[in-house]
Formats: sequence, structure tokens, C-alpha cells
Amino acid sequence: MKTKSAMITIAGRPNVGKSTLTNYLVGEKIAIVSNKPQTTRNRICGIVTRGDTQFVFVDTPGYHRARTKLGDYMVNIARESIADVDATILVVEPIASIGPQEEGLIEKIKASKSPAILCINKIDTVEKEALLEVIAVYSQAMEFAAIIPICAKTGDGVEQLLQECEKYAVEGPFLFDEELTTDQPERQVMAEIIREKLLWCLDREVPHGTAVEITKFSERDNGIIDIDATIYCEKASHKGIIIGKQGAMLKKISSMARNDCEKFMGTKVYLTTWVKVKENWRDSDFLVRNFGYSE
Repeated sequence: MKTKSAMITIAGRPNVGKSTLTNYLVGEKIAIVSNKPQTTRNRICGIVTRGDTQFVFVDTPGYHRARTKLGDYMVNIARESIADVDATILVVEPIASIGPQEEGLIEKIKASKSPAILCINKIDTVEKEALLEVIAVYSQAMEFAAIIPICAKTGDGVEQLLQECEKYAVEGPFLFDEELTTDQPERQVMAEIIREKLLWCLDREVPHGTAVEITKFSERDNGIIDIDATIYCEKASHKGIIIGKQGAMLKKISSMARNDCEKFMGTKVYLTTWVKVKENWRDSDFLVRNFGYSE
């Protein structure tokens, strides 16, 4: 069987639904999602193998104005992921105006000279007539290879998107084992799952100043997995919020995270969590790298 593959970047502003789309394409949760901006911090590959074709979808951090060293890293990842791919999917909301983030990404896509597909996400939130205006505005900004309205939550339009992506598959060996759904190590997936629950459960600035380090990941003879995780935050007051009254918040976060860890690993997981303070770690080159955010 002759095989082919396509590497396709999924780009867009924060909170536009890139990770939700990645998860739907892959068919399982490999990228964390929340309603807070800048949820995705790293480049994440979602691998979809269908017959003789393998798609590698590169989910990227939301393109935004960086205010910290971590923010600089995230924006660089988003920018660099547009270069040297077979195509880029630009995900936008159904709004008939182009924001500065989209303008910046369109510039990068044009410079890369790779084909681009415009995905208008969240079509379940507007009337169909409103989409015509959105299509007209973006068509004037750039010549897209295709414009596909989708709903990443329900999968509406996603099959059409995959068919469009297949046009950019190049003949050659698969880039990954066909059983894989992501290039992330299991430890990294577990850390991201815990961080997602911090985003879900905590308000305001607290979850954005957190990082998670897996200090122990071991499997027993009976298949049970033991995980020790340290949650780092930037202020002592944040530590108190994360732990909560009599440890209630940390228990809630840990319980939610353990359930998702078990779903991903397909076995029972024992999760132990601690909370430590590392002041202003997001502005430290050393700590940003230490927590795995390095190019």
C-alpha cells in the first residue's frame, strides 16, 4: 500500500476552538480545553491515520500580544508552526471583521507561501446568512484554498475539512506509528490534564500563573499507575486558593484530574498532588525552560 502524509498547522487567536477541533479530529482528548485564553502553551501534534493517509495536526498556542517570557515563547511557537508545513488551517470566529491577531497570522501564512484553509468555527452561534459576510471579509484579505464553516464541538463540517486536507498529503512513509494519536509523552499529557482542571476550577489570574511538574510516573505489576505531581504557583496567596479550605479545592482538582488520567491511560491511577510557590516564574527564562516550555 502506498502511503501519504500531511502536516497541517491549526492556528488562530486564543479561545477560538483550536484544541476542541484537534480533539474532534483525533477522536480523543489529547489537548486540554477551557474557556480561558492561552490554555494551550505548547505545540501539540494530533495524529489521525485513515487508510493510506496520515494527518499530523499541529495545535498551537493562541496568537496574542505577549506580556511575559512564557507569552513570548507561546507566540514564537504559533508563529514558527506556520512555516514548513503542507497547509495551515486558520480558525476564526463567525465575526465579519478581522482583528489584529488574525491580520498577524494572515501575514505569516502569506509569507510561508503554503496553502491555507479558513475554518469559520462556532457556526452554531449565528444565523447562516451571517456567515456570508464573514466569508466576504476574509476573502478580501487573502485567497484561501477553501473556506469551511464548522462547529468543532459537534463535528459539523469536520469531515469536509478532512477531505480538503487530504489534497495536501504527500506520498511517502507515515511520520508516526499508525496506533499513535499524539506525539506527547504520557507524563506531559498527565501534567496538562491537571493544569486543565486548575483552569476549570480557579478564577482570574490564579490558573494562568500555574505550572505542573510530574515528579513520579511509575506502573505497578498489576497495571496501576502511580503519579506524583507538583503544582507551582506565583504567590503564597495563590497557594492558599489552590489548596482551599481544609484542602477541599485541591481534592476537587485532583479527583477531576485522576478521572481523566484514567480515561487516557485506560487503567487505574493513584494521583498525589502538592502545591509550591515559585514567584514570577513566567518571567524567568530558566524556570520557563525548566517547566518544559523550550523550543
